[in-house]
This record gives sequence, structure tokens and C-alpha cells, in this order.
Amino acid sequence: MNAFLFPGQGSQTPGMGQFLFDNFTTAKHTFEEASDAINFDLKKLCFTGSVEDLGLTENTQPALLTVSTATARVLTQDLGLKCEVTAGHSIGEYASFVLAQVMSFQNAVKAVRLRGQAMQSAVPVGQGGMTATLGLNEEQVAFLCDWAVKNSGHSPLSPANYNCDGQIVISGNMKTLEWLKTNFKAEVLPGEAKRAKLIPLQVSAPFHCDMMKPAQEKMQSFLKDIPFQDAKIKIIQNVHAKVETSAETLKKNIIEQVSAPVKWTQSMHTLKALGVANCYEVGNGSVLKGLLKKIDGDFFKVHSTNTLDDIKSIEASLKL
Repeated sequence: MNAFLFPGQGSQTPGMGQFLFDNFTTAKHTFEEASDAINFDLKKLCFTGSVEDLGLTENTQPALLTVSTATARVLTQDLGLKCEVTAGHSIGEYASFVLAQVMSFQNAVKAVRLRGQAMQSAVPVGQGGMTATLGLNEEQVAFLCDWAVKNSGHSPLSPANYNCDGQIVISGNMKTLEWLKTNFKAEVLPGEAKRAKLIPLQVSAPFHCDMMKPAQEKMQSFLKDIPFQDAKIKIIQNVHAKVETSAETLKKNIIEQVSAPVKWTQSMHTLKALGVANCYEVGNGSVLKGLLKKIDGDFFKVHSTNTLDDIKSIEASLKL
């Protein structure tokens, strides 16, 4: 069995997807389809856009979805690669929906463009942020957030991304995060945490926390009239790390995902429980490959799709 895993925000880089556009008609049509859907030149953004332009959330999300979908279509339509289960990290979950035919690509591009705009506008710049915690387990991170909220007098602060063991991102009120940066001591945590580190992240908003509720409401309003179908393949969803195929449940969870934490570590344990070791990081970058190496590098085998050589290597392996 094969799993397609789609990366999330932070994996974008200038020039992404151009080798696909230049070498595969399937990918070329995908970029054109996406650009037409939102009346925005995604080719120009992805191929020649600056780091700053690509980093704008309303640009990042449709750009990543387009590159991931173009890659998936090349793998499935041009190479004939079969996929039985899929998961996407945050915005990557929309690419899973397109792959599994839950929603049309055009509607997905429109949805993530709005999602990016809504998430950016939900919180005034500077009022929220995100910090990566290193060397802490889930219990310690939950304690840390509660401790900071209680002692700083500001809220909210909560886990946002369970990326892998020892790497959990927290998100919330900037005043809480600033207080935590000044006052954090590993001794306050339950258990041992000698190597604990807090690293503030350069992000434009506090994603995946209660401060994103206004964005979640906008997504609910937009998606209520968008047709969803039952998934053709298994989708492991971010909000609870469980397999879903029901259109109704998938829609409910993708809306809640805006303010809920991304349970990526737990999702990959679900994938392992299904016995699926052969994974493809479908889209730009190798962030997920690195995370799976930390989650269980002995079990998971992850193939990258960043270059033409990567695609040719996958094609050659299918002929063996």
C-alpha cells in the first residue's frame, strides 16, 4: 500500500513546481486550471515570485495546493502510481481532498485562497504568534500552556502542531508568548526536560488556536454550499488523526481544522497501524520526510518529489 502525504505552510520555496510545468502537460494544465479558478497567475507566483510574496498566507495556500495537486496528478495519471491512503499537514489536507475526489480542484483552490485571507485577517498583526517547543512531550506542552496563561494573565495559548516527538508548536496571544519567553524555566515542568528549548517562529498569525475562530466561521460559511463527495480513498484527518471517508464528516473536520491543532504525529501512528510504510511526500520540500524519520525512521520509507530525477526514480521503481 502507498500513502500520499501533502506538506503544509512553510514548505514553499521560489521556483517550486516549475520542473513539473516544463516537463508534464498534466502539470501545466493543473497550474492553468488553478490560475483560472481564482483569476490569479499562480505560475508567476510559484516560478518567479519572491520569498516575501510566496510567504503571504493568502498566496502560500493556493500555491502549495496547486504544486501538490500537479505532483499528485503526474504520479497517478502519467506514472500510474496507486495510492490507498492520504494525509495532509494543515493546508495539505485540501490536496488530500482533491486526490480522493472529495471536492473539485477548482473549489479547493478558491477555498484555500479564502482560508489564507481569513486566517491572516482574523488577528491584527503583532497580537498573536507561534513558538516551537523542543524536547517536550505532549503532557509537558499542555502544562506549559496552562501555566503561562495562568501566570501571565493573558490567553489563549495552546498546542497547534504536533509535528513529531519532541517538536510541538504552540500558538496564541503574543503577550503570553513574550511572558513565557522571559519566565520559562524547565524546572516548572512535570518530569525531566533538561534539553527543553523555546524557539519563536516568524509567522504572520497564530494559526490553529482559538484566535482563528473568526476564520473558521468564514470557512464554514463558504464551504456550506460547496459540494462534497465521499472519499474514494482513506483520508487521515488532522483534527483527530482518524481515517474518514464520509463527505459530511470530512467537511465538518476540515472546517474545525482552522482553529484545532494539527495532530500529525498521531496521524502518522495511525498510518503505521494501517501497515502503510511506503510514503510519497507529494509536493514541494522535504519537511514531512524529516518528521517521519523522527517519528519512526525504521518503519517509514519516504520518497521525495522535488525534482525531475525524483520523478524518474519513482517511475523506474514502478517498472521493477
